[in-house]
Amino acid sequence: MTFDDVTTGGSRTMASVLADTILRDIVSGALAPGSKLKIRELADRYQAGVIPLREAVSRLAMSGFVDAEDQRGFRVAPVSRADLEDITSARQRIESEALRDAIENGNLEWEAAVLAALHLVSSLPSVIDNPQRMNPDWERAHDHFHATLLAGCRSKWLKHFAATLRTQTARYRHQSLRSQHASERDVGREHEEIVKAVLARDADRACELLRQHFAATARLVLDDATPIPQASTRARG
Repeated sequence: MTFDDVTTGGSRTMASVLADTILRDIVSGALAPGSKLKIRELADRYQAGVIPLREAVSRLAMSGFVDAEDQRGFRVAPVSRADLEDITSARQRIESEALRDAIENGNLEWEAAVLAALHLVSSLPSVIDNPQRMNPDWERAHDHFHATLLAGCRSKWLKHFAATLRTQTARYRHQSLRSQHASERDVGREHEEIVKAVLARDADRACELLRQHFAATARLVLDDATPIPQASTRARG
């Protein structure tokens, strides 16, 4: 499951491509939380037509990444401590359930895919150039790793909701890099321990490690003294 699946369900129309591009800018913070999304400005920014842009932004509103305001257009959905806590709690419950089902029903091909996904994400640096700039290749590999963990789950809806929450979490993962404790965390080791439990078919341990993995990301943001950034009042106008 990728950003594309969250925004499009798999089809790749112009609106789909635009929705994916805008979503990446929202997740990275290039489009700040709370900022106004003016269709004409977006048309210039993305060199696209107004009609597919409106459809793209409307799709993102349906997925919770954009807020639609009556008679006032659209804004990037805000971020907050309460929102992060809610997303983390929901993700812990949904992905634990999906992972348990995957462990109970996944076959050998699924196990091999999990190992391959772990190898890929482990081979890439999570940050490049600047310690606070996330490596986009690692981000894609990380998303693929977590999607692959759940690929053995029989419920398409659990996997769909998990994908949406995973992308919502990505907005805060960028924020977690600003924490003074970010360098102390060994994410690669966390991934390895989860996979060990998965391959051992120890669902209880795997699910607990997964919940701890999500909680660790949330703590880096929630324990950081720096306020979660929003668009300025001027930008929100």
